[in-house]
Amino acid sequence: MKITSTWKLAPLTGAIATALLLGPNVASASYDSIQVGNLSIGGALRANYVVGDYPDADRRSWKKGGNFLFDTARINLDYENGPLLGKLEYRWYDGYNMLHTGWVGYNFDNDSQLQVGVNRVPFGPGPYGVSQSWFFDQHYYVGLSDDMDLGVKYSMPMGNWAWDFGYYVSDEGNWSGSTRDSSRYSYDIVNETGDGYVERNQFNVRGIYNLPGGGNVDTDLGFSLQYGELKSRGPQDDGDMVAVSGHMTNQWGNWTLASQLTYYDIDVDADQPLGTDTLVQYGAYDFPNTVAAEAWIPAVSLSYYHETGNIPWLDYVIPYVEYSSLVKEESSFNNSDLVTLGAAWGRGNWYIYTDLVYSNGNEFVGGNRRGDNPFGDRLGANEDDNWEARFNINFGYYF
Repeated sequence: MKITSTWKLAPLTGAIATALLLGPNVASASYDSIQVGNLSIGGALRANYVVGDYPDADRRSWKKGGNFLFDTARINLDYENGPLLGKLEYRWYDGYNMLHTGWVGYNFDNDSQLQVGVNRVPFGPGPYGVSQSWFFDQHYYVGLSDDMDLGVKYSMPMGNWAWDFGYYVSDEGNWSGSTRDSSRYSYDIVNETGDGYVERNQFNVRGIYNLPGGGNVDTDLGFSLQYGELKSRGPQDDGDMVAVSGHMTNQWGNWTLASQLTYYDIDVDADQPLGTDTLVQYGAYDFPNTVAAEAWIPAVSLSYYHETGNIPWLDYVIPYVEYSSLVKEESSFNNSDLVTLGAAWGRGNWYIYTDLVYSNGNEFVGGNRRGDNPFGDRLGANEDDNWEARFNINFGYYF
């Protein structure tokens, strides 16, 4: 098995009954798959063991000894025939399912590539932002890392630069679940009431420059820009959103330090269903929540890749420590911090995450302790502002 240079797997969670018990991330790696002509067929099965610091009244409470829960089943199809290629990934959770990826593409002679369909939006230092953990960093929960949308992406090298250009006509759409518009893999602005906002006509540009340097230090310095329209489906005016980000990845030996600073501003009308212009309705994993309309997001991750040739039951381990936060412009809102200490363990087709996570504002960590505060506002006003903990083991078998 060969882990990609980002040492990352792709996210996932549980159902609306267990959606917030689970968390998002799992590594992206190369495993043995079934080959049928030019088509490779693979997939994964995953489960979680969870222990959390949750109030007794929270609907996600579990036994003191923790719960063992089904996470995800998925199938992957990869096609390549000369310059033609395509990818399809579909996922099943407990109570809902959705398309994760679905695009066709073309590899040009100058090493550039075109993708058309539901593909990953180019924003941030890599496909999964700065994070190595199963939980990602806070960029993911506001749709600014590992975000899948419907559109066209063109990627090209140019000397020391790597460029990505994208146009997305819409988000990836709502699939099968119990909510009106939140049965999807990645976080988007959703129209849960039928008269809210929908994402349209999004443009993305990302440039990453590899700094030539001496010794064993390799540095990628980059920027990302995003602008998109928000079409009104109700009495409110149309809106838009803009996000700008600077990011850097430093690698020396087996150490990787990834850092990112992002500013985003989502312009919505106070006449929208939420009744304010300081909050936006987001959704994913068959569960809607609110997010602050304007914020800064600092994020940093330090990890180490260690091969374990002297341990027969383990191929490698990747310990990491990560921090990210939503620093909100609305003065009455509390910030939302996320701290993760963990490791990823690889052996054959197995990839396992062990994460100890602390947060005062993440929907997957902690719960509602105020009876008058509806759950789902941890990234919005975050009235609770309580530091809570969760220990999570994600068992993944990939083929």
